[in-house]
Amino acid sequence: MAWAFGQYANNTFSSLKIRNYRLYYIGQIISTSGTFMQSVAQAWLVLQLSNSGTALGLVMALQYLPVLFLGPYGGVIADRFSKRKLLFFTQSTFGILALGLGILVLTGLVRLWMVDVFALCYGLISTIDNPTRQSFVVEMVGEAQLRNAVTLYSGLVNLARVIGPSIAGVLIATIGLAPCFILNGLSYVAVVIMLAVMRTSELRTPVPTPRASGQLRAGFRYVASTPVLRNVLLMLAIIGTLTFEFQVSLPLIAQFTFHGDARSYAALLSGMGIGAVVGGLITAGQKKISTKLLVIAAFLFGFTTLVASVMPNLVLATLAMVLVGVCSIYFTSLGNSILQLASEPHMRGRVMALWSVAFLGSTAIGGPIVGWIGESTDPRWGLAVGGFAAVIAAGLGLVTLRHASPPRSEPNTGVDTTDSAAERDVRVS
Repeated sequence: MAWAFGQYANNTFSSLKIRNYRLYYIGQIISTSGTFMQSVAQAWLVLQLSNSGTALGLVMALQYLPVLFLGPYGGVIADRFSKRKLLFFTQSTFGILALGLGILVLTGLVRLWMVDVFALCYGLISTIDNPTRQSFVVEMVGEAQLRNAVTLYSGLVNLARVIGPSIAGVLIATIGLAPCFILNGLSYVAVVIMLAVMRTSELRTPVPTPRASGQLRAGFRYVASTPVLRNVLLMLAIIGTLTFEFQVSLPLIAQFTFHGDARSYAALLSGMGIGAVVGGLITAGQKKISTKLLVIAAFLFGFTTLVASVMPNLVLATLAMVLVGVCSIYFTSLGNSILQLASEPHMRGRVMALWSVAFLGSTAIGGPIVGWIGESTDPRWGLAVGGFAAVIAAGLGLVTLRHASPPRSEPNTGVDTTDSAAERDVRVS
């Protein structure tokens, strides 16, 4: 029994044996917890200033609008420069923005339009940060450990979804909103320190793509001509637009359906985070990656979201969000891994930029829609629409991915097609 448990733990946390990734992981736990702390505070701040679901959706739209339109350019930048150096810039800037908004809240000078401006600035930096972070993982761990690292990172994000909102709920109820923004700003110091002490000699850094005309178009052509990339991104776009709008739907359900406060919202978000952490621990040691599993994960994600939308009280809704969390991490880790392993290294930044567009930038469209639905009908419908969207995406994937096959990497791309266990396990069925 002890041997079996040790073997399970060894497989589950294998990528954390790599020093650079372990340092990065520690920094991200601290920083991402701060990010979710600010997420709760920002949503509650907007509702206090406007009492409007539409206004909340608009803030989310402004935060992700740059990713929607400029995300592909961020991928070009990620392929062209050192990802570690880019992260120094983006993470530091995020910290400065959070501190600035925190000071405005603390002094009582904050207005709704200011929150909109800060959200837009955050989105502009995210256009570079998201594809850079996504494609930096494989440089730290290599392709054989990519699936494990991606799943553990998703678990990290959702562990932060438990820690951050829990702290935010207490702070908002006892001290106020401002500390949530200020602590988030300070949390980015941890990321910068961890990036600084990494051993650059141990990074698997590809040769940067030289500046040339047509690189953006080349990225679009590459994805359009590769069925597995094109169709997985289409599924992600549907789910990213309408399902992953929890920052809009859950605050509305907490306040208007269950007549709660920031702690009620934090409970729903934490429930999802707990489920995702559990799901991450279950799936981190699994090696098999397939589009068939992706379709199943999308369906389960949609079904559990629909179940959560009809729960009669906060306690049952929180328990349902645990199941939503389990399915969400299974879906996102599979989608991320398939895209990275099916991409050639010199295209990976641009492919993951389109992941950011599909997964995050689409919030600029979906956020206002879900906010308007929740405000004009019933907040439960905002969540239910997301559930239906995920089920539809699963059906689309079932049809379009049936005969798709991932591209074979050329020998000179630097991809180890012989020893990469994770890559061998990409199966299209």
